Amino acid sequence: MNNLTTDLKSLHEATLNNLKNSKSNNTLRAYKSDFRDFAAFCFKHGLNSLPSDPKVVSLYLTHLSKNSKISTLRRRLVSISMVHKLKGHYLDTKHPIIVENLMGIRRVKGSIQKGKKPLLINHLKLIINVIDKQKIQEIKKYRDKSILLVGFGGGFRRKELISIDHEDLEFVPEGLKITIKRSKTDQFGEGMIKGLPYFTNETYCPVTNIKKWLEISQIKSGPIFRKFSKGSSLTNKRLTDQSVVLIMKKYLNLSGIENKNFAGHSLRSGFATAAAESGADERSIMAMTGHKTTQMVRRYIKEANIFKNNALNKIKI
Repeated sequence: MNNLTTDLKSLHEATLNNLKNSKSNNTLRAYKSDFRDFAAFCFKHGLNSLPSDPKVVSLYLTHLSKNSKISTLRRRLVSISMVHKLKGHYLDTKHPIIVENLMGIRRVKGSIQKGKKPLLINHLKLIINVIDKQKIQEIKKYRDKSILLVGFGGGFRRKELISIDHEDLEFVPEGLKITIKRSKTDQFGEGMIKGLPYFTNETYCPVTNIKKWLEISQIKSGPIFRKFSKGSSLTNKRLTDQSVVLIMKKYLNLSGIENKNFAGHSLRSGFATAAAESGADERSIMAMTGHKTTQMVRRYIKEANIFKNNALNKIKI
């Protein structure tokens, strides 16, 4: 009997470990951060956070709804549920008191979420032109241009972009192949390859610019997008994903473009929107961006065609 109890305990621990390993470290950190807020709410009101029940979770969602988006509420619900699972507890997130409450909140608040602005082609060209006019070293110009042009051209998430190593690049006659070893939606590390063709206009060509960057920087292995030291010397340290945002916002500002509503996602959404405007279908857009579902891509296509397929164009005044 003792052996059986020991075996079940070890199986239980191994199962919980498998559940943890099914998620990335960043995802687990996000779950824990969200759950801490829920736990603080429960503590303040004398409620149980773990294990909790649908009524308590519903109260928390109502509390959050005063200052949070619907998407935030849904994310917190997922986090609370996952922490319960990881700790061996069950929480019925499909309970009517949760589902109906969310539906009511959505009706009151409205479901349209205003996202960050996409970085469109006209923005990108202005930025590249501004970088070329800066009185800084050529090596810095090519690093910054390469980050933005490759980020846009490949529809990259910023984490994917700064994770690229020299070993992931393959220059071919048609352009550049970039191997993505792991991404947000590729938790098992199956990887994917993105192809960036040459542009006719070399000024805005991601392949031409990254070639020049690698030539000037003399990077032969390891991270291709690196930090500069205070003395303007190139280091071996990889840029952070936040650096991509700061670089983009810096040049948006220098271009005279209000940068408040741009974010790290703007390069990726900008590519998808620009591709949709040019007539690319959702499958080819998804093949580049790595989106697993059509929901977000269809939103980009819809926004890109808001004037192209506008019924008002048929009315002659």
